[in-house]
Amino acid sequence: MIPDQSAAAGIDQTIDEAFAPVAKALAEAIFFSVPIMGAQVPLIVAWLGIAALVFTVYFGFINLRGFAHALRLVSGHDSDPNDPGEVSHFQALATAVSGTVGIGNIGGVAITLSLGGPGAAFWIIVAGFLGMTTKFVECALGVKYRVVHSDGSVSGGPMYMLSSGLAEKGWPLFGKAAATLYAVSLVVGCLGIGNMFQANQAFVQFVSATGGGASIFSDKGWLFGSILALVVGAITIGGIKSIARVTEKLVPSMVALYLLGATAVLVLNIGALPGAIRDIVHGAFTPQGVAGGAFGAMILGFKRAVFSNEAGLGSAAIAHSAVQTREPITEGFVALLEPFIDTVVICTMTALVLTTSGLLADSPAAVPAGIELTSAAFQKSISWAPYPLSVAALLFAFSTLLAWSYYGLKGWGYLVGEGPKREVTFQVIFCVFIVLGATVELSSFLDLADALIYVMALPNILGLYLLAPRLRRDLVAYEATLTTTSP
Repeated sequence: MIPDQSAAAGIDQTIDEAFAPVAKALAEAIFFSVPIMGAQVPLIVAWLGIAALVFTVYFGFINLRGFAHALRLVSGHDSDPNDPGEVSHFQALATAVSGTVGIGNIGGVAITLSLGGPGAAFWIIVAGFLGMTTKFVECALGVKYRVVHSDGSVSGGPMYMLSSGLAEKGWPLFGKAAATLYAVSLVVGCLGIGNMFQANQAFVQFVSATGGGASIFSDKGWLFGSILALVVGAITIGGIKSIARVTEKLVPSMVALYLLGATAVLVLNIGALPGAIRDIVHGAFTPQGVAGGAFGAMILGFKRAVFSNEAGLGSAAIAHSAVQTREPITEGFVALLEPFIDTVVICTMTALVLTTSGLLADSPAAVPAGIELTSAAFQKSISWAPYPLSVAALLFAFSTLLAWSYYGLKGWGYLVGEGPKREVTFQVIFCVFIVLGATVELSSFLDLADALIYVMALPNILGLYLLAPRLRRDLVAYEATLTTTSP
């Protein structure tokens, strides 16, 4: 953290003292772990991981057999711009990916492999494949129960899935309560993890790229945050259409930049690649080792995957709900590509760079933590690599801000009602928190927001279980039409 040292030393302490008891209690509850086979298993990870496995089996491994159809849809086939909605399949996917591809893909994977060894990467990949089905379910249901307003704008996501879907099943009060819990958690969570944390990490990377502690910007977080807030505000005030126009260009560019750099490192270390792959596979099943051996590596891998692609949190369904379509199932197919890009591709490339670097084999005291370890792994092969890596990290953080501003806006709208004045109020609040994130250190608020992000998974996954039979009937009907219309 590089907080601004000037103005408000007291702001941090006052706000932290206010939030600390609540944040601690909620974090202990939501991240409660039980020891199993020598590893600590967070129950929230089990809740998300088991759901992903159940849905994958229940929907007949749609994550694998639906992959080709997903590519067809996202490339523009079978799309009609006259369908209700605001953005194309590709724009919806780009916006959702912008919300999940972030610092965790760079620094989070490094932390996971430092704790669990190379074998954790194997379980990141497995969890990514399973998470594809969870995304399919939550995003298809998000479109199914969305609300299309008279002006053509759309509101969707778990709030509407829970309130409308459970009302259909005869549980309107339960659905409304679950939707409200989700929306409150979403709004507070987006201000922390989707806003302040991203602004802070963007500032840290900017300062690092401009000289570190010697940078003239090291004590000007307020300035960096203000500029960032102005840019985000200028884009998000146009709603999902404006955000999507940016993300459809930004996301492919930043992903390509990162993957190009990772590929270059792997080519330079091509001799170490077979051994790295062997270490990843072997480490995934070795009974001895760090973090409880193979089981510990599996838990760490699943934790990183679900924390990275957010499958089961329902946030991405808010962006996917804005798609132009009359058939909700189509966006479920498109959405399953999201964990593939975020986790199976990007996290795997990060893991391979780390493993081929040999840094993971060094003593823990000699290994830097988080994004610094990933940067060191790149730098070991390409001396100037930390600079483009810093640019990629900045873009990752910026794109996450854009997506989460929209998610928070829709949660806010569900709670207080839709309307231009209410939207502007939230956007001003969101931009103020960007400045705070780059300026002061509010660790307790971030802890509270982090916990609330995962509170979202509780009502969301429950709703998915209850509505899955209806979605499977829709899937069977949709696949029947594909069979009859295929050449």
